[in-house]
Amino acid sequence: MDALVWMFLPLFTASGSALLAFLIMQARMEVAIARERETLAQANATIQAGEKLLQERVKAAEEEARRRSFDDLMADMRIEERHYVKESKSLFMNRKSMVLQERMFFRNIPLSNWVSHEFPVEEGTDLPSLAKACSVFTSGALAEAARETSRLLPS
Repeated sequence: MDALVWMFLPLFTASGSALLAFLIMQARMEVAIARERETLAQANATIQAGEKLLQERVKAAEEEARRRSFDDLMADMRIEERHYVKESKSLFMNRKSMVLQERMFFRNIPLSNWVSHEFPVEEGTDLPSLAKACSVFTSGALAEAARETSRLLPS
């Protein structure tokens, strides 16, 4: 019996040592894998943050380009205006009225027909200031239309 114990004791010790070495190596491998996963997670977080930043920058650049192109379009718009005084003579009355005609242009292309307005004029009235006050296509009206349009543009 002693001979069997002395025969199997080194075999039992060797298998125990092998099992212990296997478990230690397994633990080391798990630690190494955990460190690699942590590094990978940090790299993924950095990449995702970079992608979000890139998307925000692209969106901001698109909005800026859209607004700049709209401003360029509005800068190319102009108004042509003419006015004259018309006298209506009836049997008992002599009436004066100012006729204001306007049309809108894009560069040199007319966008609208002549828009005419007739205003009764009294003696001593300043015709140029009346023409500017009664204009349909004033710069204020165009600026207001531009603000409304830019507000309605999709972002």
